[in-house]
Amino acid sequence: MSEARPAVFLDRDGVLIEDHPDYVRTLDQVHIVPGAGRALARLVRAAWPVVVVTNQAAVGHGYISEELLSAIHGRMAELLQAEDPDARPDRIYHCPYHAKAKLDAYRQDSPFRKPAPGMLVQAARELNLDLARSYMVGDRESDIGAAIAAGCVPLLVLTGFATRDISQWTVQPAHILEDLTAAVDLILGDAQ
Repeated sequence: MSEARPAVFLDRDGVLIEDHPDYVRTLDQVHIVPGAGRALARLVRAAWPVVVVTNQAAVGHGYISEELLSAIHGRMAELLQAEDPDARPDRIYHCPYHAKAKLDAYRQDSPFRKPAPGMLVQAARELNLDLARSYMVGDRESDIGAAIAAGCVPLLVLTGFATRDISQWTVQPAHILEDLTAAVDLILGDAQ
C-alpha cells in the first residue's frame, strides 16, 4: 500500500457555503462563501485530498431528508465549480445523528458527530490519509475539537458563526484566519 497522504478536511456551513442559524433547508439557501471555490481548487491543483466533514442534525430533526441533503450537496458542487471548475472535494461525509434528534432513527450519541473525530478517522481509513499531517478548517468549536481529537492541525475561519472571542472555548485553534483563502495560503505555504 502506498504511503498515507496528508489531507485538508473542511466543514461545510460557514466554510464552503454560508451558514444559516436554522439550518440550510432549501436549495435556494445554498450560497457559497465568496472565494471558497477558488480556494478549494487551489488545494485540488496542488494534489491535496480534500474531504468535507459536516454535522447535519437537520436530517435527524426531520427538517430535511437524506435526499434533499444530497441535492443540497449537488447544488453546492455546482456553485463551487462555477467559481472554478477544479473545485471538487474528493469526498463528503455527513453525520445526521444527534442525541436530541426528533426522529428516533437518528437519536443517538454518535462517534461521527463533531467534536468526535469519527468522520475524519473513517475518511483516513478509506482514503489512506495521514491525520497527523492533515488540517481541519472549520468555523465552530466542534470543528476545532474534532481536529484535535483526530490529531490534525485545527484552523478556524471567521466566515461562519465563529467570533474572534474564543477565550471560553475548551479547545483552541492553531490559527485564526479570515476565510478559506487565507487558510489555503497557510496550508500551501506550510507544505513548501
